[in-house]
Amino acid sequence: MIEISNLVKKYGVNIAVNNISFNVEKGEIVGFLGPNGAGKTTTLNILTGYLSSTTGSAKIDGIDILDNPTEAKKRIGFLPEQPPLYLDMTVKEYLNFAYNLKHCKLNRVKHIREICEVVKIPDVANRMIKNLSKGYRQRVGIAQALVGNPKVLIFDEPTVGLDPKQIIDIRNLIKALGKDHTIILSTHILPEVQAICDRIVIINKGEIVANEKTEDIYNALMSSRRLVVKISGPPNDVLNFMRNKEGILYAEILKEQRDSDSTTYLIEGQPNVDIRKPLFFSMAEKGWPIVGLENVGMSLEDIFIKLVTGKTKGKSSRLYSTGGPSVQNPVEIEYE
Repeated sequence: MIEISNLVKKYGVNIAVNNISFNVEKGEIVGFLGPNGAGKTTTLNILTGYLSSTTGSAKIDGIDILDNPTEAKKRIGFLPEQPPLYLDMTVKEYLNFAYNLKHCKLNRVKHIREICEVVKIPDVANRMIKNLSKGYRQRVGIAQALVGNPKVLIFDEPTVGLDPKQIIDIRNLIKALGKDHTIILSTHILPEVQAICDRIVIINKGEIVANEKTEDIYNALMSSRRLVVKISGPPNDVLNFMRNKEGILYAEILKEQRDSDSTTYLIEGQPNVDIRKPLFFSMAEKGWPIVGLENVGMSLEDIFIKLVTGKTKGKSSRLYSTGGPSVQNPVEIEYE
């Protein structure tokens, strides 16, 4: 449905987008991530016809956005970071205005009523936009993107500035829209990507550094296996044993239990080595029972930072105490 091929955008000697290529299939919701200045907004502006590319192509439903912009734009609904609202119009007046601008041929009354119902704004249809809350304004912005029933929806930071309840409502709306539309979601909110998107594309310094399904990106980046394990035994002896055991790269005490003889450790195995079974048998031989074990994967934040900087954060992105990630007295763990 969306095809970006060898896209380049230069501003004089500066290269904002450097030969990127990726596709978005029909019905997919794709998260488009990148740090500030990575080329994310430039790519979206080219894709929606606001900018021309230096070289390369961007196609919507097989139509090149530069060769035939009118036809391509009929297939796009766009919500920029700042919704293009006219505050002195009512919601209904504004949607009729958008209907006229897009030369929509669908039944006007029925189409606008259906859009209002989908984005849950019938109760404010006759209110002035300037009197609406931030959450309702975002919904009206999404509503204008839906006018004409475009095949492709592009949302740029759709939940910025919203309260937690509004964020959840907009996320659920986008997920529902994904059943009938192809969606690109540009956002800085990483949990949002995890909650909504089927696939993640990450851009940095004008280049694609990752293009994976959401569930696969973790496996693609997981070069080692981290475990939080609770062991009943003498802490220093257990720690020294684990640090010298084959297959374990790193081991550290997280917290000693005051009300029992168990201690919680963070350990990291060598790449592609599952250390759980060898660790179990080794501890059993020593008479040091494992009373708790939790596999700890990289968070999306870890992955994002690793991809755009080439390294993990200086300190663990997760802080642990007894029982795993939910902590009251966290201990920070240094990493090389």
